[in-house]
Amino acid sequence: MSAASGKAAEDSPPARPSLTLLGSEPLRAAVELAKHALTPNPPATRKGDGHPVIVFPGLGSDGLALAPLRNYCNELGYHALDWQLGRNTGPEGDIDAWMRRLADHTAGLLKPFRKRATLIGWSLGGLYAREVAKLLTPRVRQVITIGTPFNWTDDHTNVAWLVRLLKGDAASIDEALSARLRKPPMVPTTSLYSRADGVVSWQSCRHGRRRKNVEDVEIEGSHLGMGWNPTVMKVVADRLAQAPRRWRPLQQVA
Repeated sequence: MSAASGKAAEDSPPARPSLTLLGSEPLRAAVELAKHALTPNPPATRKGDGHPVIVFPGLGSDGLALAPLRNYCNELGYHALDWQLGRNTGPEGDIDAWMRRLADHTAGLLKPFRKRATLIGWSLGGLYAREVAKLLTPRVRQVITIGTPFNWTDDHTNVAWLVRLLKGDAASIDEALSARLRKPPMVPTTSLYSRADGVVSWQSCRHGRRRKNVEDVEIEGSHLGMGWNPTVMKVVADRLAQAPRRWRPLQQVA
C-alpha cells in the first residue's frame, strides 16, 4: 500500500472494472473476512482522544457491514457511531434537500460531543460523508472515504451500469452535480482506493490534482471487503490519531 502520487498506471484511462473482478467480489470479500476473523486487530500506538466518528454505509448496505471498522475505532479509544438510518437505499427526491436532512440528522448525532467529528464513508456512504462535511464544516475534523467514486462518470462504476440495466434508465450524470462531488470538503480528506476494486473504477476514487490537506491512499483488496480490510484499519487508525489542526499526509502503512 502506498500514499498518493506518481505510479506509472495512474495516467491510464479510467474505465469500469472488468466483469471478472466484479464477479469475484463476493468470494474475495469472504476470504478477507475469514482472514480478519483469524487475525487480531493491530493495537493502538496510543489511546484515542475520544472524538466522535460517524460511519456511513455503502449502497444497499447497513451498519452491519461496517461493524468491524466501528468496533475497531471504539477499541482505539474513539466514539464510533453508525449513521443510524438503516439500509442505505440512496438519496430520495431533491438531492440538495436530502443532503440537508442528512446533515441535520448527523448534527443531531453529534450534539452530545464537544469535540469535532471524523466522518468515514464506504462507497456511496463516502459521498455522504464528503457532502455532509461541506454543510457541517465547523463540526467536522476530517473525512475518510473508502472505495468512494467521487470523481466519476457513467463508465467508471459497475453500480451505475447495474442500476441502469435493472431500471432501464439511460440518463447520464448531471455535469454540475459531478463537478460538485469532485470538490473535496474544506477539511483534511483521505480517499482509500484499490486497483482490484470490482465495483468502482479505482481512478474515480482519486482526486484530479494535488490539494492541501487532501490525499489518496492505495490499499490492496476487494470493494466489498473494505470494511474489514486490515490495511484500511491501519490507515484509519493513523488518520484518527492526527492531532487537531496538525494534520499531515500519510507517509506509509506497512
